[in-house]
Amino acid sequence: MAGLIIWCITVFGCAILFVSMGIYAQRREEPMWFWAGSSVDKSTISDVRAYNMENGRMWIVYSLWYFASGALYFFIPVISVVILFLACTLGIGILVVTYNKIEKKYKVK
Repeated sequence: MAGLIIWCITVFGCAILFVSMGIYAQRREEPMWFWAGSSVDKSTISDVRAYNMENGRMWIVYSLWYFASGALYFFIPVISVVILFLACTLGIGILVVTYNKIEKKYKVK
């Protein structure tokens, strides 16, 4: 039982964190950054609102891996762990590629 509680707090906590990041990104007036410790200059982005909306959507979609992992743990724990592993490995790679596409799309040329 304790393992289930720890799993749920961890996985759903991460999911809520990523959804919160997505909502925060969508509501920002300044461009949202991706890399820790970096910033995006407003003058380098052609449409800040659209850029932030896509950035936010990226984080919200990423959170779905964690929600799925948490929900599946009640029915098929092994699949839940596999999904979490994929979210933490393959998912991060997908995030990087997606962010680079968003940045390239809205970068002032």
